[in-house]
Amino acid sequence: MNVQIQTVHFDADTKLLEHVNAKMEKLKTFHDKIIGVEIYLKLDNKSQQVRDKVAEIKVFVPKHSYFVKHQSKTFEESFDLAFNSLVSQVKRQKEKQMMVHS
Repeated sequence: MNVQIQTVHFDADTKLLEHVNAKMEKLKTFHDKIIGVEIYLKLDNKSQQVRDKVAEIKVFVPKHSYFVKHQSKTFEESFDLAFNSLVSQVKRQKEKQMMVHS
């Protein structure tokens, strides 16, 4: 599984990158055919709100891709919310496939 992490408008510290990588390792338990993952962590300066830290996750699997985006006041929280949404999407898709094949 190829994981690419890109930061926009800031430099991520080691702790944040370790947090993201640890979560992405868990993703393998939900889907065994992940081709690649793109993660974008963005500092959204356009909005003068507290919720300006955005996390986007794109996951590529054969014949399908998933995309989630969340924003909150910390990158960890944004990423965790996006990751949880992603896991829900993956589980739903797998359940649909199981129903089709049974």
